[in-house]
Amino acid sequence: MIMTDKPIGLYIHIPFCRSKCPYCDFYSMRIDEGLKQEYIEAVKREIQKSDCIFDTVYFGGGTPSQLKSQEIAEILSVVSHTDNCEITVECNPSDTGRENSIFDFDVLASAGVNRISMGLQSAVDGERKALGRLSGKEEVLNAINKCHKAGIDNISLDLMLGIPYQTIESLNESVSFCINSGVKHISAYLLKIEDNTYFGKNRDKLILPDEDTVSDMYLTVSETLRNNGFNHYEISNFSLPGYESKHNCKYWECKEYLGIGPSAHSFIDGKRLYYDNDINKFISEPELIYDDKGGSLEEYIMLGLRLSKGINFCDIKQKYSYNFNDGFIDYCRFLQDKNLLNLTENGFALTPEGFLLSNSVICELTDRL
Repeated sequence: MIMTDKPIGLYIHIPFCRSKCPYCDFYSMRIDEGLKQEYIEAVKREIQKSDCIFDTVYFGGGTPSQLKSQEIAEILSVVSHTDNCEITVECNPSDTGRENSIFDFDVLASAGVNRISMGLQSAVDGERKALGRLSGKEEVLNAINKCHKAGIDNISLDLMLGIPYQTIESLNESVSFCINSGVKHISAYLLKIEDNTYFGKNRDKLILPDEDTVSDMYLTVSETLRNNGFNHYEISNFSLPGYESKHNCKYWECKEYLGIGPSAHSFIDGKRLYYDNDINKFISEPELIYDDKGGSLEEYIMLGLRLSKGINFCDIKQKYSYNFNDGFIDYCRFLQDKNLLNLTENGFALTPEGFLLSNSVICELTDRL
């Protein structure tokens, strides 16, 4: 049994999809009604086995909107959560934005859902088709309007950068669409081609923007959104003030969360745990497997530098009784001269240019601890 003495986050993996996107490496499968019902019951049992109160809940996938709204509400009925709990459901516009869609945002709102994350990827329908997306931008707008009518105003849209056929001009069209739609949060992810995906097996056939263009795309998105009131608070995430994803911030701030479902990960009491990516095993013999210890100084810095607020010297002193050496601070000054990092008397943080090179910059920094 998982027990905690303070509220934590809850991630619920819904592994069902109508079809597999060509770039997706997450654990998912086609929906099967019989298996779906068994899975919902297994998820409820695992949640009830934990003796936890949750202050964020996140339904991810897969495609959570492959469940009926009532089924998501059924799962939420066994979740003990705080009154101000942020409850997010990822939705596919092709499931929710069509006029005859049976997915009901009113039901979600009544069950406590107060945040929706929607997969736009691109506002250019040809680019969306290249990504295997089944809906057009009109269905995205319809889904947003349905959310607003249900009283759910905290909406996030996902964008992808560096996708097939994308140009700076077409990306600007997608960014303008997001801004004009009135959403509170935008995630902008660089396309990463994984080996065991359709894109990975056919990468030589893909028509992709070059590396320099992708870098320009990222910096253009950051500048445009910041000029329109969005805070670039994490490498891939932007929000209007007060609308940061509270749940996802738990990952980057090394706060505790419980993950439920095949392939879902947890961080509890300094331990990282996970379930096998096997839905049948999760239904019949669910087991949280010990992965490793978490929350080390190196990990805290690695994750914290994903955030624009970066690392605070006092926090490091309090949490780890650690003072950064002169060589580390000198390297921070070097990075600052390259416009990759901001160093102040209180701490240090990456710039948007530093975010672009975050993997190498963070490795160099942690090697100097």
